Amino acid sequence: MTVPLLSLQGLTKAYPGVVANDQVSFDIGEGEVHALLGENGAGKSTLVKMIYGLVKPDSGQMLLRGAPFAPAEPRAARADGIAMVFQHFSLFDALNVAENIALGMENPPAMRDLASRIREVSETYGLPLDPFRTVGDLSAGERQRVEIIRCLLQDPKLLIMDEPTSVLTPQEVEILFETLQKLRSEGTSILYISHKLEEIRKLCDHATILRLGKNVGECTPAETSARDMAEMMVGTALKTPTRSDRIVGNVALDISGLSVPAPSAFGTSLKNVHLTVRKGEILGIGGVAGNGQDELLAVLSGEALSAADAVKLHGKPIGRLGPVARRRLGLLSAPEERLGHAAAPDMSLTENALLTAAVRENLENRGFLNWPAAKAFAKRVISEFDVRTPGPENAARSLSGGNLQKFVIGREVLQRPEVLVVNQPTWGVDASAAAAIRQSLLDLAAGGAAIICISQDLDELMEISDSFAALNEGRLSAPRAAAGLTVDEIGLMMGGAHGMEVAHV
Repeated sequence: MTVPLLSLQGLTKAYPGVVANDQVSFDIGEGEVHALLGENGAGKSTLVKMIYGLVKPDSGQMLLRGAPFAPAEPRAARADGIAMVFQHFSLFDALNVAENIALGMENPPAMRDLASRIREVSETYGLPLDPFRTVGDLSAGERQRVEIIRCLLQDPKLLIMDEPTSVLTPQEVEILFETLQKLRSEGTSILYISHKLEEIRKLCDHATILRLGKNVGECTPAETSARDMAEMMVGTALKTPTRSDRIVGNVALDISGLSVPAPSAFGTSLKNVHLTVRKGEILGIGGVAGNGQDELLAVLSGEALSAADAVKLHGKPIGRLGPVARRRLGLLSAPEERLGHAAAPDMSLTENALLTAAVRENLENRGFLNWPAAKAFAKRVISEFDVRTPGPENAARSLSGGNLQKFVIGREVLQRPEVLVVNQPTWGVDASAAAAIRQSLLDLAAGGAAIICISQDLDELMEISDSFAALNEGRLSAPRAAAGLTVDEIGLMMGGAHGMEVAHV
C-alpha cells in the first residue's frame, strides 16, 4: 500500500473544561486536496495547530511519510515541509512584499535575489506580485497572494489553508483554484478548511468531518451534496432560512453625498456615497475587503463623524452624533472585527453585553449598573443564539470565533433595533450557525427593521438581500434588485468594472 504523506493517529488535546480533539485519526495522501470540515468549536483549529507545531498533543502520534512527526514549533514544521496560510493575515502594512516575506524566512537571501524569486514563483503559479509594492496598498486578494507565495517559497509537501476564499471575488477564487490544482498536479498535498461547501465539492478529493472534537465521518465531496455535508457537521437536519412576507415602509436611513477622508494612511476614503434603506428592507453591500467597508460602518455607527446632513435617521440629521446617541435613537451596529472591536477580549460576556445594551436594555440608572439585569440579558443572548459557552461569566476571548460571532450578532438583534448595520455577520461560522444568523436578520426585517448587511459572502447577500450594491475604492455602486443578479455581474461590480456610477435609490 502507498504510504500517506501525513497520518494522524488518535490525536487528543484537552483544555480545562473541554476536549478539543478526541482520538482523531485520518490520513492525507500525496498530491491530495483534503477538506477538514466541522462546526465552530469542532476542533479544526486545534488540530491544524498540532500539525503546524503550535500546540502539542496530549496523546496520539503523527507520521510524516511513515516517520514519526512531532514538531515542537512552527519552525520545525516548516523544516519538514509543512506550510500554513492563516485566515487572518500576519503582514506589516508599512513594509513591502519582499520585506514581509523575508521576515517569515529563517535565512532570507539578498533582497534582490528574493525579489527575483518572488516574481518567478508568483508568475509560475498564476499569482503575479510586485515584490516592491507596499503591503498597505494591496487589496485583500493581493495580501493573500503574499501569504501563499511566502509558503510556496518553502517548497512545501503539505499546504494548510484556513478559509482562503473569504476575502476574494469570484474571479479571484477561480485563479486561486487553478493555483491549487497546479500544486496538486506537482504532488503537493493541501489540507483545506472552509465553510463554503460548494467550493469543497469543486476542489477537494476527500473530506474528514469533525464534530465536538471527534472524527464523525468521511466523504468524497464531489459525490456528496453540500446539504449532506452540512448535516454531517451538525448532526441534525439543517434548517434553511425562510423569508416571510413583509411590507417595505418609509425611509429609515438616508445617506446623501457622503464623503469622508481615510482615517489612516492605509485606510479608504468614502467618496460621494448615496444610499437609502427602508423599514422592512435588507440592503446587501458587497466588496472585496479593504474597499471602504470598515469606514462605512464607522460612519453609520457614529464612531466616525460626518457632515450632519450626510446621514439621516427617519429624516433627522445624525451625522454629528456619536454611537451612544445613535443607539438611543435605534441605530445599532456590529463591526467585522469581533475580538477587540465588537467585544472586549478580557471582559466577561455579561460585561460585553452591558457595553452596547446599557441604553436600550435599561442596564444603568444615574450611573449605577444593574448587574443582575445585564447577566440576564447575556444569558438570553447565549440561549437564543445557541452560544456554546459555560456561562455569561466567561471571558469573550474564551469563545471560539464562531460562537463569539453569534453572541455579538445576538446582542444587537435582541435589542430590537430600528436600523441595524452589520459587517460580515457570518464571518467564520459554520453552516448551521450562519443559517441561524441569517434567519434572525430576515425575522428582524419582517418586524419592520431596516438592515444594511455588508458582506464578502455573495451567497449570503443573495439569500437575504432585497437589493445589492458594491463598494469599490470607497465608491458605492447604484443599488440593484438582488433577484436575478448573476455571479459574474456581481464580481464585476465588486471589481469596479461596471462604471461605478452612484445613484440615489
